[in-house]
Amino acid sequence: MMSFKKLKGIVSVADGRFQVNDSEALKGLMDELVFKAVFADTEETKKDLLIIIKELAKASGAVPASIQGLYAELGRSYRGFTVPAMNIRGLTYDTSRAVFRKAIEKKAGAFIFEIARSEIGYTKQRPLEYAAVVLAAAVREGFRGPVFIQGDHFQLVRKNYLSDPAAETGYIKGLVKEAIEAEFYNIDIDSSTLVDLAKPTVKEQQGPNFAGTAELAHVIREIQPAGIDVSVGGEIGEIGGKNSSPEELRAYLDGFKEAFKGPGKGLSKLSVQTGTSHGGVVLPDGTLAKVKIDFDTLKVLSEIARKEYGLSGAVQHGASTLPEDAFHMFPETGTSEVHLATGFQNIVYDSKHLPVEFRDEVYAFIKEEYSKEWKEGQTEEQFIYSTRKKGLGPLKNRWWNLPKHIKEPIMKELEDKFGLLFEKLKVVNTVDIVKETVKPVVVEKKINAKFLD
Repeated sequence: MMSFKKLKGIVSVADGRFQVNDSEALKGLMDELVFKAVFADTEETKKDLLIIIKELAKASGAVPASIQGLYAELGRSYRGFTVPAMNIRGLTYDTSRAVFRKAIEKKAGAFIFEIARSEIGYTKQRPLEYAAVVLAAAVREGFRGPVFIQGDHFQLVRKNYLSDPAAETGYIKGLVKEAIEAEFYNIDIDSSTLVDLAKPTVKEQQGPNFAGTAELAHVIREIQPAGIDVSVGGEIGEIGGKNSSPEELRAYLDGFKEAFKGPGKGLSKLSVQTGTSHGGVVLPDGTLAKVKIDFDTLKVLSEIARKEYGLSGAVQHGASTLPEDAFHMFPETGTSEVHLATGFQNIVYDSKHLPVEFRDEVYAFIKEEYSKEWKEGQTEEQFIYSTRKKGLGPLKNRWWNLPKHIKEPIMKELEDKFGLLFEKLKVVNTVDIVKETVKPVVVEKKINAKFLD
């Protein structure tokens, strides 16, 4: 049986709760513990070990939390910073460590780790694993305070919904329950896929969207742990489509207010479309097309969301491939949150420190396993770029076991990127406002103590 017996003496257990007796020794064991948990022999063992890691993190002072309190404050008085929400698709433990190192250095408290419905599948990271790995990284780096973990794009897929609405909605309800049980206390519902532009009025167009969001928000409020208000986000424009408008924003939020019957709070933020697409647009030679965000629209929508509805502001998706000189615009336009994913993946894949032989091995796997996704007219460079995200999950063990001398310089590149983003988005020195507005609640989870013997 896989054991965590090395924890003896380093931690003690009383009434099913951990007490950390030697935090430095625990840090030193975390690399081994998290590897054992992620690559456990059985799903049952994996679950037990991941829960133990989460409980060790909470006992160490890294506590999963909702960002609702901070966003409520931003709704009352915008503080001039934009919260980065970072999707970590691969090398999650090492990358999260890099985030926490930079956060500690910059005294940043307002930042989010997130994973989308689609990413959960192709990166092979169920919510419990993702939460535990992020929290293990927090322990390893000595981070103390609230850790914001978010379900991104918990999306109703249009074709599935039109085929069987009950089944598709039921799937997302199940995912919501799984995520909250794993201590994702921030969830973005995306039913913008259901917007029907054929309808005569904007409210009718947004009707299926706000109704779907209200139904799922009701589920969240019913199952959230006592003392925690999960931060719930909505979305009015499918990312990659036409830009959102004030009329759509008001129609959606007014409709949601009518449809949502509680219990508890409504939405804390609203995702809008202002010109980006997820992952960027790749040209035939494999380079990215320049993206232009409509910052004027973003500013207008953020102000309406905040001043008329008390939300934290508007949320921007698909921004990680923007040029570095664009990021300062998000705080200047009052954007409350920006989602970042593909840019981090690109740093890893394109790093000069990643061996060519390993990269070629991953690409060969992609071309063999996902050849059916190669669209007519796509160059090989376009196919690889759009598909290489799927080379992270199935080869997770190979990525994880890359030698230290390879991973460390790649992580340094990522750490520099996180530092730049924290500076540009002005979340440096946000530890105090997070401490003032967010009061983490420790939700006890039952541990299987046999693994400690």
